[in-house]
Amino acid sequence: MSTLLRMSGISKSFPGVKALDNVNLELEEGETLALVGENGAGKSTLMKVLSGMYKADEGHIEVRGEIVKNVGLKTMLQAGISVIYQELNLISYLSIAENIYLGREPLKKNGLIDWKTLYRQVEELLTSFDIDLDPRAKVYTIGPAIQQLVEIVKALSLKSDILIMDEPTAPLTGNEVDKLFKIIANLKAGGVSIIYISHRLEELQHVADRITVLRDGKNIITKPEKDFPVNEIISHMVGRKLSEQYPKAEIEIKEEILRVEGLSRESLCRDVSFSVHKGEIVGFSGLVGAGRTEIMELIYGHRKKDSGKIYLEGSEVSIRNPRDAVRLGIGLIPEERKKQGLILGLSIFDNSALTVLDLYSVLGILKRTFISGKVKNMIKKIDIKTPTIRQLAKNLSGGNQQKVVLSKWFIRDCHLYIFDEPTRGIDVGAKVEIYKLIQELAREGAGIILVSSELTEIMNMSDRIEVVYDGRIVKKFKRGESDQEEVMEYSLGLHDKGVTP
Repeated sequence: MSTLLRMSGISKSFPGVKALDNVNLELEEGETLALVGENGAGKSTLMKVLSGMYKADEGHIEVRGEIVKNVGLKTMLQAGISVIYQELNLISYLSIAENIYLGREPLKKNGLIDWKTLYRQVEELLTSFDIDLDPRAKVYTIGPAIQQLVEIVKALSLKSDILIMDEPTAPLTGNEVDKLFKIIANLKAGGVSIIYISHRLEELQHVADRITVLRDGKNIITKPEKDFPVNEIISHMVGRKLSEQYPKAEIEIKEEILRVEGLSRESLCRDVSFSVHKGEIVGFSGLVGAGRTEIMELIYGHRKKDSGKIYLEGSEVSIRNPRDAVRLGIGLIPEERKKQGLILGLSIFDNSALTVLDLYSVLGILKRTFISGKVKNMIKKIDIKTPTIRQLAKNLSGGNQQKVVLSKWFIRDCHLYIFDEPTRGIDVGAKVEIYKLIQELAREGAGIILVSSELTEIMNMSDRIEVVYDGRIVKKFKRGESDQEEVMEYSLGLHDKGVTP
């Protein structure tokens, strides 16, 4: 194989932070290079330099042996480089077809969009990747996992030689991940080279030929995947050995804090009943679209229920909206951090203060010094990489943005926490810290609901598991009662009436 891409001596700084420090990277024709590292290691920044979104302070880029001049988005696209970013970049009120061919729509002779041709081309493209979607569907009507598939198809439609995938499986589960792996294998067979960024290290054996580790904006090591065991990768990523990836402590489970009875909402869920106790972590498992997030939004008052009762500490409560939920001591860490969890134009301090305005203010005036102390302690506790609490959320890496979402609810000191995909886009070292924090909350008497698409996370961190399929809880397991295969069978509906596993 010959070298298709070479990045040499790439450095990039932002105010107060040197994101990249003399980084080198090579990509061979038809290979998949995995790029891994902790949050803030520089992975996404390096790819934004490669895509032309950022201009490097130092260094140069070669494609097919020639140095690229005037690096920019258009230049790099013309050089055959496409990016699937970690955060979705679709326009919600446009259709799937319009998003995929935005700015490249087929035109009639009179200059108007040829809609018939557009929909046909997109349908053929989706079919070629075994994706069953209506090209006319508006993006806002489909969930994050399906939107991610649309992002992937959009990048593939450009027919680039080099494809950058930044956390492509973050919102995907089971079948969707397998489908992506098949797409990658087909692309490689067709000569496409891929840079694959992921915090899910167990995936690398399925896709990677070589693995490059970045830490603190610097090259650490590059090795063939077959010679690079996961424990060694983790050690290079974090600069230390992790004794345990899923630290689960024995915590006394006390009295019931939440009970849900017969919760239903047409087309979303039906007859959902479960309970959570103080000190208990209850995991919700299921495939994308099963209804897990929708159940949490009904409990939180973000959606209106058709029927059902919710009890907190034995008393029935009426939760009409999220404000009611917060006042009752319920905190929701949402699935989509940028749309639901953060105001990107505000600082870490301001985002964190939003959850405690009613607790730490007098006559509308914030107790800034007190809140600043809490925010600084939380930044240190969960290792948010930032030079100051005044740093804007939009300037943080995806993983550090997720940590800010977590920190603002930890500061609120809730009685019940609903964690919807809390470790999505977070590196393995930070995950361990998040798990420890969740268990600390449980130890202090909080009830925990953990919704996750990572089955190993659910299996290792939950005291009980509720399996959701088609808007219903179809099976309940206590810790240690089942294995991943059995949980997945129920998630797939294989034990539903008329379906044989």
